[in-house]
Amino acid sequence: MANHSQLGFQDASSPIMEELIEFHDHALMVALMICSLVLYLLTLMLTEKLSSNTVDAQEIELIWTILPAIVLILLALPSLQILYMMDEIDEPDLTLKAIGHQWYWSYEYTDFKDLSFDSYMVPTTELPLGHFRLLEVDHRVVIPMESPTRIIITADDVLHSWTVPALGVKTDAIPGRLNQTSFITTRPGIFYGQCSEICGANHSFMPIVVESAPLSQFEAWSSLLTS
Repeated sequence: MANHSQLGFQDASSPIMEELIEFHDHALMVALMICSLVLYLLTLMLTEKLSSNTVDAQEIELIWTILPAIVLILLALPSLQILYMMDEIDEPDLTLKAIGHQWYWSYEYTDFKDLSFDSYMVPTTELPLGHFRLLEVDHRVVIPMESPTRIIITADDVLHSWTVPALGVKTDAIPGRLNQTSFITTRPGIFYGQCSEICGANHSFMPIVVESAPLSQFEAWSSLLTS
């Protein structure tokens, strides 16, 4: 859960988010080195007199042609690796379907016979003490911890986006189309997200809450809802 003074990302709760944070730090270090080099060269040009050998040197031209290509490779390789990791879905233990509406989410656990529900934001006037305003819902998505989970995402009316930052998940919900993604939660907890696609007047009032629980608790919860 992010706080008001937070400058970085939320704590990663999935392997994909850990990779995204690591790539973010890697890209920032590359940008820092580029900015430092440019600042040094600007300072050198302003304080030193450039000779004709410096201006016309073919070696320097060769360096500033090859160096940007190397930098692009250093950024592209880990980026492509993460893209392939995010797109890979290999024998999930649980499949969940999320349907976006104006302005709430519907969930269906396709591995169970009758396990589906709608998830609405809890109004501020009905919010229990200690819960988060505009982020709490009446029915949370409960998933088993450390189990590969596939989520199929679509919409019933307009464009939506199912987004949970701590899990590194952001997938558009498009009417008439099924998008899918997967994730694994590495620890128990409650993770908050919101629709990240402007979908109408109440776009800000359709939050997402994912609760990661041990397998025994998930089985007890699913048995309670299906009984």
